[in-house]
Amino acid sequence: MDKIIPMPDRTSPASLRIAGVRDRRYTIRYPFAADAELTDKQTGQKIEGVTSDISLGGCFVCTSRTLPPDSRARLKLTRKGEVLEALVVIRIVKPRIGLGIEFFDLEAPSNEILAAWIDSLRRTR
Repeated sequence: MDKIIPMPDRTSPASLRIAGVRDRRYTIRYPFAADAELTDKQTGQKIEGVTSDISLGGCFVCTSRTLPPDSRARLKLTRKGEVLEALVVIRIVKPRIGLGIEFFDLEAPSNEILAAWIDSLRRTR
């Protein structure tokens, strides 16, 4: 007789902590360098850095200055004369390394720029 092994409960708080960031990502990330400028929506604090990767859902910005997790900010990415602007949420903070950022709201022109960047990165893979 086969022994039935129950599936783990991935919705409990303990299992969510164990699952980690990798399980939460829902889009492929591509290596990508663009100048980044973040402006905290609450305090107005400005942070500059450079992206290390990007996806349709967010990016990682390398910077020595950080914002608290769950902060909302305005992000401006500039690469080769193209500018993407979005409202974002800070999801991951790595002190002295950078910020994991989730895109929250992209207007039509920025959405098209992001799609074009991702499309070109997919083709070069």
